[in-house]
Amino acid sequence: MSNKAARNLFIFGSLFFFVILVILTFDTLAKLPKRAPEITEEVNAGKMVWHKYDCIGCHTILGNGSYFAPDMTKVTERKPKEYLKQFLMDPKSVNPKASMPKFGITSEEAEKLIAFLDWISKVDTNGWPPKPILATAAGVAGRELTSGQRLYQSLGCSNCHMINGIGGTTGPDLTHVGSKKDRVWLFGHFKDPKAYVPNSVMPGFGHLSEQELNDLTDYMIALK
Repeated sequence: MSNKAARNLFIFGSLFFFVILVILTFDTLAKLPKRAPEITEEVNAGKMVWHKYDCIGCHTILGNGSYFAPDMTKVTERKPKEYLKQFLMDPKSVNPKASMPKFGITSEEAEKLIAFLDWISKVDTNGWPPKPILATAAGVAGRELTSGQRLYQSLGCSNCHMINGIGGTTGPDLTHVGSKKDRVWLFGHFKDPKAYVPNSVMPGFGHLSEQELNDLTDYMIALK
């Protein structure tokens, strides 16, 4: 190849890829506003609470922060808001083993912080981080899940509860719950947790159909 041809290849090749870069940049900038919901006054106030208590000193959001405590990017998808509010105000009242100290966060501040975290959770992160595969937790890897097991997964129960060593630790371990509780207790607890455990932060599932509640109860009874 002659020097002239090599020079032309370099110049036109560089121009071609520069144009591609410009097109991709404009395309990305056009899509960015659609990847996050509108910022409201409540969300902004929640962000101020996040900074006031230096939450980023222990937690991460969208990859930024410290790795001492759990990532908070999708926390409102994993935990009920009632649980989060009580935990923020008094962590050890919800989980005695919690490392997070009691900062004196007020009820109003907790609600604003949850609004901010809820906004963060709705930011489109292209599916990252991936959700865990929980078939093993159901104890039926390689077999079709029952209706109750599918409900357990779809309702996000594993975010708080553990079965066979897989799941969250903020709620009781359910590995052998069928040996500890009877059908009537489990069914009623699903509908109205506070009627059975007054200080419970578990949300009620009274909106489920009678059949769905029975399916979920069947699954719990089978865990022995």
